[in-house]
Amino acid sequence: MLKEYLETDIKLNKKQMICVICLIIIASGIFGWVYEFIWYYINSGFKTFYMRGSNYLPWINIYAYGSFLILFLCYKKRKHPFQVFLISIISTGILEYFSGLILYDILGWTRCWSYNEEIWNFGNIGGFVCLRSVLFFGLSGLLLIYGMVPFFINISRKDKNNILFIISIILCSIILIDELHNLVLFRIDHLPRARDVYKTIGFKYIYFTK
Repeated sequence: MLKEYLETDIKLNKKQMICVICLIIIASGIFGWVYEFIWYYINSGFKTFYMRGSNYLPWINIYAYGSFLILFLCYKKRKHPFQVFLISIISTGILEYFSGLILYDILGWTRCWSYNEEIWNFGNIGGFVCLRSVLFFGLSGLLLIYGMVPFFINISRKDKNNILFIISIILCSIILIDELHNLVLFRIDHLPRARDVYKTIGFKYIYFTK
């Protein structure tokens, strides 16, 4: 399968394409949540686990955005792993830096991350991006292009009864509704945000001050 993926342009029908997109949204957001959950435990000196993200489900949106950015820029260059690695580093570094800059410095929202307050932050720029982060995203780009994408393409092509298609649509919809609620709808429907609920039952969040 990997040889076919690297050497040919695999044609997917509409359902297969939707299935792959949904699976990338689900997997990349969960991957990001797991990474940050583990990383901030390490950053605390192996003392405290912190909840990350702002959703009820273990999913972080910027990792899904980053995965599609990498996919868009790197899919046609998949025969060249080093190019994929470099493009992943540069593109996600730009995404991370300007996302942090816009959300915190321009819009004045809560600071969601700050490398000013973390270990191993060599190359830190404004607390929004550092060498460790972009190197990790570069490696994650390789995992996406050479692991996740061909795997999802393969299983979507084998989904003759549309079971995976239906499941991926349902799970992705739940995640996106959760995201929409915690970003926007909580102001309208007057239901508590995920962070408020989790803090009430004792989960810890990490807050950045600079």
